[in-house]
Order: sequence, then structure tokens, then C-alpha cells
Amino acid sequence: MIRFGPAGNSQSFYDAGYKSSVDAPKWLNSIGLSAYEYQCNKGVNISKEKARQIGQEAQKYDILISIHAPYYINFGSQEEEKLQKSKEYIYECVEVAKEMKAQRIVFHPGSCTKVERSLAFETAKKAILEVVNVVKEMQADGIFLCPETMGKKNNLGSSDEIIEICKMDEMLLPTIDFGHINAFEGGSLKTEEDFENLLKKFIDQLGYERMKCFHSHFSRIEYTSQGEKKHWNYEDKQFEPDFEPLAEALYKLKLEPVIICESKDYMAEDALVLKKIYQETLEKRM
Repeated sequence: MIRFGPAGNSQSFYDAGYKSSVDAPKWLNSIGLSAYEYQCNKGVNISKEKARQIGQEAQKYDILISIHAPYYINFGSQEEEKLQKSKEYIYECVEVAKEMKAQRIVFHPGSCTKVERSLAFETAKKAILEVVNVVKEMQADGIFLCPETMGKKNNLGSSDEIIEICKMDEMLLPTIDFGHINAFEGGSLKTEEDFENLLKKFIDQLGYERMKCFHSHFSRIEYTSQGEKKHWNYEDKQFEPDFEPLAEALYKLKLEPVIICESKDYMAEDALVLKKIYQETLEKRM
């Protein structure tokens, strides 16, 4: 089955009287969601005890947990100190994931602002493979590292680059951010065929079994000639992409990803909208 959930906690979570992410699995289950991406994007600042409590609640309420690693990661950097720090962020996330029973760690591959893209990409591939080999020694069975497709032209993470990274090891599972790809490619995802062709490219290169339960992000994103500018909510229909054609493509290709909603303020509410759209697609097809 496809799991839907938010990136972090919506304001409505706090409005309902909850104060701690330990309560997130229970709340998400109560409103009909089944995934949760814990945000470490500003640093890995959670105790082992709290991570363990979130994991216990997630298992109790059947919530699949993923972790978003810090935004500071840059595997394309030519500075050894920054590369080492980027690796350490992943290792810290792995330790948290083990306590939290998280299955996936999402990370941004890096930047190519200051160097040639090809050089940054080769540096990133080498560093990520080194990280994979270390993580394999950390007793991290069942945890996938999930490089994310990016939305800005000066970031590493085109769909082709993510495919090439994931080819290096089975531990690497792509995070396909559809809003990012649409922004990076200047509005490439409009029709069911557009989404289907994108997903088929990943399937052809990485295999169906690996891609069946891939990780993903979805939100409407405003973009410019340089790519991603700003995340919006699903009701902001002047921005792209639409979820309906993706829902059709997922059904047709028999894919069951985890879909994390990254809407601007209403992540959980919009995750429910996406779930409803997918359910309507299923009912229409039956």
C-alpha cells in the first residue's frame, strides 16, 4: 500500500494540544496517515531516549518513520573538513534511526555553486560510497540512505544524477521529489505520461523490485529559470505539479511508495488531500 504522511508537524498538531513529536504517530494514525518524516534538517538534536519513544509509538500506531538529514550536507564540497562533517551528519542520523526504528534517511547530495558540476558530482559519488561502507558496519540493517532529487539548478540531484548515485549500492534508495524535478526541469510534469515516463526511467535503471516502494516528496513549488523558489500548499493551484496525474501513473505502474508531503504550512492536511486523490483514482479504476 502507499503510505502518506507529513514532513514534520503541522500547526494543527500543536493546535490539537500536542507539544512533543513523541505524540505525532498517535495523532497521525487518528487522522488517517501512516508515514512521518522526522526533521533533522537544522541539525541532529534529539536524545536517544526521545528517539526511542518516537519509535515505540510509531510501531504501536503503524507509522513508517523516515528522517530528513541536515540541510548543511554537501558531498560535492572540495573542502575536506566540510566533506567529513557531511559524513558525520549521516552517521548521527543513522544512530537516531536505529533508536527510532526509522527505515529511511533522506539527504541532499550537495551543491555545485563554486565548482564545475562534473567535479562536484564525482566528489559526491565517492563520498557517498564511503558513507555507505561505514553505515554497513554500524549495525544499521533495514535502513536505506535516500538521496533526494533537487529543485535548484546549482544543486546536485537531477533525476539522472540520483539514478547514477543509487546504482552504486542497494542501500541507496531514491527520494523522488516531484515538485523539485518539475522546478528543476522548468515545468516538465504535467500529464500522466510525463509522470509515467519519469518513473519508468527510474524503474529501467534501478529495477522494479527496488523501485516498488521508493521514497518520495510531493508539494507544489514555485520556480524560476534557476529552478525552485518556494514551497506552497496544495490549494495554491497556480503552482505545479498536480497530484492527479501522478496518482494515475502510480496505479498503472503498480508502485507503492512512501509519499511525504512538504507543503508550506499544512503538511498533514495536504497529505490527507493526496491520499484522498489516490483513493478516488483507485475507485475510478475499479
